[in-house]
Amino acid sequence: MDPVHALALALIQGITEFLPISSSAHLILPGKLVGWPDQGLAFDTAVHLGSLAAVVVYFRHELHRLTRAVLLHIQSRQPSTDSHFAFNLMLASLPIIPVGYFTRFMVEAELRGIEVIAFTTIVFGIALWLADYMRGDTAKPLTPARSIAIGLAQCLALIPGTSRSGVTITMALLLGQSREHAARISFLIAIPAIAGAAAIKFWDLLHTPITPDWFTLGIATLVAGLSAYFCIVILLKIVNKMGYLPFVIYRLGLGGLLLWMIY
Repeated sequence: MDPVHALALALIQGITEFLPISSSAHLILPGKLVGWPDQGLAFDTAVHLGSLAAVVVYFRHELHRLTRAVLLHIQSRQPSTDSHFAFNLMLASLPIIPVGYFTRFMVEAELRGIEVIAFTTIVFGIALWLADYMRGDTAKPLTPARSIAIGLAQCLALIPGTSRSGVTITMALLLGQSREHAARISFLIAIPAIAGAAAIKFWDLLHTPITPDWFTLGIATLVAGLSAYFCIVILLKIVNKMGYLPFVIYRLGLGGLLLWMIY
């Protein structure tokens, strides 16, 4: 892969991974619109690892606190708010792992067209706006049933253009979470989702004869990680001040542009 091509895609991946605008769509579009070759499994794995590192580093203190709460719950049978929250996050993280594993080839073959991306960008953008508009003033606790619903919603993000963060935030808002708490849930359940995706891609990579360009992949991982970290910071600031409307407007504009280009 050309180094400029790799750096551009790594930056796109990092910027869009945690914003509710679909990283997969933005990685597919350059190839569809300007003829860039497919970035390949090795590159996908590298940038996913960069995004994973970003969210782990940003939430490292919270992850440490939740881990301690879970261990205390298991060892002394003393439940706490943090341990219940952690267990619910685990529940929300489960559905996408088997669904992603068994549908990955079908998604790659059937659902990467611009028409699909345009449709999902608009439809799930409107869904995010409605969920944000209808959210209540009082945040509801995260229960096992709500967690599973968020986890099932996350499976829709396997369709390019849907946005993993966008669809999980949408479901969390519909289930009574505040704007910031919905984003926090989305970020935290991204950790096993991204780790699982990277592991599956790495497994597939082991069964291909291609020798990766490790230097380029290392730079791409670093760029994706740094840009993803700053996007987490930016998203939380925007959400607290303006809600999710800026991202809805962006999605509608992008989807409209794609439809204009198609038809």
